[in-house]
Amino acid sequence: MPAQVKSALDKLTGAVKEFSLAQRTLALIGIAVLVLGAVALTSWLSKPAMSPLFTSLSGADAAAVVDELDAQGVAYELADGGSTVMVPAQQIYTQRIRLAAAGIPENSDGAGYSLLDDMPMTSSEFQQEKTYQRALEGELARTIGAMDGVDSATVRLAMPEETVFTETTGEPTASVFVRTRAGKSLTNDQIEAITHLVSAGIPDMQPTDVALIDASGQVLSAVGVGTTGRTSGEASDFEERVRSSVQALLDRVVGVGNSAVTVTATLNFDESQRTTETFGATPDTPPLTSSRTSEEYTGTGTTPTGVLGDDGTTPPVTTQEGGTYSSTTEDLQNAVNKTTEVVTAAPGSVERQSVAVVIDSAAAARLNLTDLQATIAAAAGIDTERGDTLALQSAAFDTSAAEAAATAIEKADAEAKAEAQNALIKQAAIAGLVVIALIVVVVMLTRRSRRARREAVDLGMLPMLDTPGGGAAAELEGLDIDDLPVLPPTPQPTTPDPVAVKRAEITALADEQPEEVAELLRGWLATPSGRR
Repeated sequence: MPAQVKSALDKLTGAVKEFSLAQRTLALIGIAVLVLGAVALTSWLSKPAMSPLFTSLSGADAAAVVDELDAQGVAYELADGGSTVMVPAQQIYTQRIRLAAAGIPENSDGAGYSLLDDMPMTSSEFQQEKTYQRALEGELARTIGAMDGVDSATVRLAMPEETVFTETTGEPTASVFVRTRAGKSLTNDQIEAITHLVSAGIPDMQPTDVALIDASGQVLSAVGVGTTGRTSGEASDFEERVRSSVQALLDRVVGVGNSAVTVTATLNFDESQRTTETFGATPDTPPLTSSRTSEEYTGTGTTPTGVLGDDGTTPPVTTQEGGTYSSTTEDLQNAVNKTTEVVTAAPGSVERQSVAVVIDSAAAARLNLTDLQATIAAAAGIDTERGDTLALQSAAFDTSAAEAAATAIEKADAEAKAEAQNALIKQAAIAGLVVIALIVVVVMLTRRSRRARREAVDLGMLPMLDTPGGGAAAELEGLDIDDLPVLPPTPQPTTPDPVAVKRAEITALADEQPEEVAELLRGWLATPSGRR
């Protein structure tokens, strides 16, 4: 191990040994927090982003997909109660291709045209008709389930049987059950889309032949009636549109919060068709016109030619006197024109509306209410001939609720601000305590290292404190022990001692070859001193 690394490890080990029990506990806690944070961060960074591979799967299809992913060793997650399978985003297209090649998913929930794949050739006509009907129901339910906000859908078809024993055949009907996701509801446009989607997929079915019911039991569309929520929805939209336009006008005139507007409208949703035929005289033609046709004929006696008798001979020639013929025909016509007009009244027309406006008396004091009423009538589209009414009056507004709400809002804002300040102060205090603790630890470690260096100093190198005349004693008198200067360590000799080197070599030789060294010493001791 290099000397620098060993020296650094020795210093670190010595510093740790000088820690107290509390310091060691804090150090262990800090190391554990760092390790856990590093592990959590690493696991979060290494976790792949998951994307849906398939959604709205049946139980059998989800099981088949999961088994195939397990066989390939691909990580996956289940969502939406197991109907959605999620895989890493970088593998989504690859897995879709592989699963499609394996025929997964195969719509094993028993819906759709997949029912026709396993139909045997020996099936009866009744089985074929019912299987085809189930296939239509499954395909329609799957299409409706793909709409935004729809969780699941069920379609049931009532198809009349074709028979030659009746002249008329009943119309087909359909019932649709829809379960929406949490917090979602079907809009009027979606209801009409579902009814038209189902009716267009079945021959001779009209949108009014579809019954639509949601999970709460509310009838959204009834057979023979159509969408039941259309009337209230369009009326509410019309009322809100008129109220918003009038309220925006009043806010600019009397200020925000100084007026209140209420609109009530009655709409006619009956669809009617009217045909009008008008007959009138043309301006450039007399009331009556006539046309006359005359025919005249004058003839003489002739011999018939080219006619054979019974015996094949020409009959005798006869001569007749000439005759005349005349004919006259006169037609009288009425000179009139005809106009046919067909008018279809669309549903949703306004039959009557009522607008009520109340203005704060303090704001209405400087206004002309008559002119303001005419302006509001123009903005709301009031038609007196249709029976519309407009009521305008001034009254003192009760502002206690608004003031209480404003006070509550201000109090809530102040509490939120104080809570934020307290949280900030608490965080700052915690950070300050941590910084103070770190500073204390650093100061304690610094003092201990200084004390250790002072203890390592050779006391013989310090000047004598009891030297006569003061000297260094006078200079060091009154100083604290922490203020004493730190002296450098005693320099080591650069050249080795030859005697010490020889002694070390002899010691090493005695350790390595003790028997030979002992034999040599015995020989030296037995030999007289003069013969050496």
